[in-house]
Amino acid sequence: MMGISQTFGDKTVLKNIDLTLGKGEIFGLLGPSGAGKTTLIKILTGQLVQTGGSAEVLGTDTRKLTSSIYTKMGMVLDNTGLYERLSCRDNLALFAQIYRLPKGKIREILKDVGLLEAEKRPVSKLSKGMRQRLVMARALMHNPEILFLDEPGSALDPSTVNEIHNLIRREQAKGAAVFLTTHNMEEAAKLCDHVALLHEGKIVEYGQPEEICRRYNHQNRIKILLKNGREVTLQNESNAADKIREFFASEQVESIHSTEPNLETVFLELTGRRFE
Repeated sequence: MMGISQTFGDKTVLKNIDLTLGKGEIFGLLGPSGAGKTTLIKILTGQLVQTGGSAEVLGTDTRKLTSSIYTKMGMVLDNTGLYERLSCRDNLALFAQIYRLPKGKIREILKDVGLLEAEKRPVSKLSKGMRQRLVMARALMHNPEILFLDEPGSALDPSTVNEIHNLIRREQAKGAAVFLTTHNMEEAAKLCDHVALLHEGKIVEYGQPEEICRRYNHQNRIKILLKNGREVTLQNESNAADKIREFFASEQVESIHSTEPNLETVFLELTGRRFE
């Protein structure tokens, strides 16, 4: 995509967004609520026409997406679109008909997301985590080439989030491109190949998570916690080696850490605000 901009009346929501997502890549768009993440994902999935710039998904202009392109896309968006009275199996059966998938695919994907035992249970009886796994099943059942995931782990317990991450990595291993929006910096650092930090509709930083953190490591120090509770801070350079060796030789070290920032502290430095 190049130069994507979006305005609603007098309010500018996105400003000249340039991004590229490759096959087999997990890309994370990071930003607090209101930064413009959901607006961008709606543009890329053809739900919203941008006011400026251009974007392509699988070689097709997002303003002209066809059914043949949508059959290659998987989406987990804020509106789940599940049918409350239908069972897990029947919800997926509707989409299996649309994608012309064999019926056996339904049980296969339910097993993959850990819902096989709940296949006859109506959606209204599912927990929030089970609902999200069902939405993931629907997005993955046709082996999409590109996945759009809008806050897929939001408000879920750590165990369910880990299961969703495993599903995402599995799709990546198959060669799928994954476009993920999140405000969870830890999730992004753990999962994404590249991330972009979005603030008030503008990308303020882009790169590999570890690379970004190293770039903003102004302190470049080492913190050592000794067994007596004392904390020692040393500059991360060659003349600190003898002191560090001395602490280890005398078995005084409880823990040792370098001081590079995480993505959240980088965002704070760049924008003056924390993630919320």
